Amino acid sequence: MNQYATMIRNLKSPEVMERLMHLYGRRDGMLVEQTGRYIGLLKRHEELFHENREVLMISAPGRTEIGGNHTDHNRGRVLAAAINLDTLSAVSARDDMMVEIHSDGYPAIKVDLGSLDVVEKEKGKTHALVRGVAARMAELGYKIGGFNAAVTSNVMSGSGLSSSAAFEVMTCAIFDALYNGFTIDYKTRAKISQYAENVYFGKPSGLLDQMASSAGGLVTVDFKHDDPDVRPMHFDFAKYGYSLVVVATGGNHADLTDDYAAIPAEMKKVAALFNEPYLRRVRPEEFYQALPTLRGKVSDRALLRAMHFFEEDERVVRQVAALDRNDLFAFLWEIICSGRSSYMYLQNVYANPKDQSLSLALAMAEHMMLDKDGAWRVHGGGFAGTTLNFVPDKLLSQFIETMEGTFGEHCCNVLDIRPEGAAVLRLE
Repeated sequence: MNQYATMIRNLKSPEVMERLMHLYGRRDGMLVEQTGRYIGLLKRHEELFHENREVLMISAPGRTEIGGNHTDHNRGRVLAAAINLDTLSAVSARDDMMVEIHSDGYPAIKVDLGSLDVVEKEKGKTHALVRGVAARMAELGYKIGGFNAAVTSNVMSGSGLSSSAAFEVMTCAIFDALYNGFTIDYKTRAKISQYAENVYFGKPSGLLDQMASSAGGLVTVDFKHDDPDVRPMHFDFAKYGYSLVVVATGGNHADLTDDYAAIPAEMKKVAALFNEPYLRRVRPEEFYQALPTLRGKVSDRALLRAMHFFEEDERVVRQVAALDRNDLFAFLWEIICSGRSSYMYLQNVYANPKDQSLSLALAMAEHMMLDKDGAWRVHGGGFAGTTLNFVPDKLLSQFIETMEGTFGEHCCNVLDIRPEGAAVLRLE
């Protein structure tokens, strides 16, 4: 029996099945779905590479941003969670410095790690993320090397669930598992991943996405200092009869980089008026006192976005406090207030006057749940993509049916919080 057949057989062992339930939850049909994914990926790796050496299964989850919309890049606070959707690889080491990745639905890529310099023509491409992760790891003194990988993901691009962060965190975990004994802590792994996205890929993201994917579980993160303060939280929404539902409205993030980049840039322009690099270093009362004199020095939109930052940053504190005291309804009210602030002040709900899918999804959620104890908000970067909804289980079927009737079949993802970030499974 070859190693691939052995690994496939071992997927049915009680230990591995329990591990899969730990990562992906215990909903009906989950084990059948996940073992099918793993078997398909192992067969794909065998077909491509026919390895005689060890093949690892390495996974990194997507994330849901629960509180702190666009606060991380200005050193604010967030509330986020890893989810049961992931980017998954079957991967083996090579004896050279070449990386070869075959991802479902995408052309194969090859990256030569003989050069770790930024390649301008790679910006915006997957190659840049691989090279950037490798470069930063090497700079920090970690070992790197080539690998062969077959990859699949149900964290879809443009879904608002941070497909790029999941890929970056997975790539860092691959280098770590193959060449460093899987010893890198989750904070360092997140920072390496962010560096690749900022410097090599060319997208000025904050650290929220990578930190949530890398850490796992429900976490509140304070980015005030270079070493973020991360606190695990324990709250079971299902216990209170609620489901987290992300609605994919059909928009795509792909051509919205300039819209995203303008948000941190405008916030930092306001901070610069106080001789500070980030809004977190500006006292809110100082900002509001100076507000009449700030008009004309920056755009009105920049001022509104700064107002969103100050209010949203404090809102996270209230959200965390509400969960700590098991006050779900106070928490849900803060979720609604967060969504309204993003809509009115941050202005990341719509960009195209002809396609306002996010606005429509939010309006529909409000109509269905306004007096029924639910909550809704824009999810993640905004402009296109997804909404986050806390739906009472008694309304779940109606909510999904209504949303899918408008935005298409399978537009709703009912999420579980994944308790573990980057994960390595050895099946031999």
